[in-house]
Amino acid sequence: MNIDLKSKYDSIIFDLDGTLWDSTANVATAWQKAKEEVDYVKDDITQQTVRSITGMAYDAIFEKLFPYLEPQVREEFKARCAKYELEVLNQKGGELYPRLKETLDYLKTNYKLFVVSNCQCGYIETFLRLNDMEDTFAGHQCFGTKGQPKFQNILDVVHDYNLKAPVYVGDTQGDYDSATKAGVPIIFANYGFGQTNDEPVAVINQFAELKKIL
Repeated sequence: MNIDLKSKYDSIIFDLDGTLWDSTANVATAWQKAKEEVDYVKDDITQQTVRSITGMAYDAIFEKLFPYLEPQVREEFKARCAKYELEVLNQKGGELYPRLKETLDYLKTNYKLFVVSNCQCGYIETFLRLNDMEDTFAGHQCFGTKGQPKFQNILDVVHDYNLKAPVYVGDTQGDYDSATKAGVPIIFANYGFGQTNDEPVAVINQFAELKKIL
């Protein structure tokens, strides 16, 4: 990769799922546990099910997967899934992408690092605690905090931390659209769960490639 973006940015905002780790197997286990406790969810929940909606806002996930449920019932099932999700992840976590920690340690010497995800409250905190990364990131924001779209959460981080030249790293078209709407350029993580037909400032096939371009 010949792209060189060194000294162009003052901060990096990361997506979480599909960018920093893959927790889909254990999330599927948690949601399936919730499914087995009720009689109104039709199909089993698999890792592929979770992969298919990764990156969507938490409310939108359950609307897409369970459109046949009445809103109140869907909300109850979402809460049940959310509870088990945090319980399972607190025990088992997710799979970090190769050379993640060493790359983040390198990047934090030159940039302020942040996480913005469409997850529920407590999810980012679980990721940070399990992987001893509380001091790696300067801050984070998620859908569960205010119930607002990702682009707005990106804008909040930019404003709250007075960032002058941030770049976003994400792995889905939704990430591209959100970062672009927030006026933040994006580096696309091609190893993640999605793809884009647009033109990010760079594409990485492994997380560790960030060391080369940043």
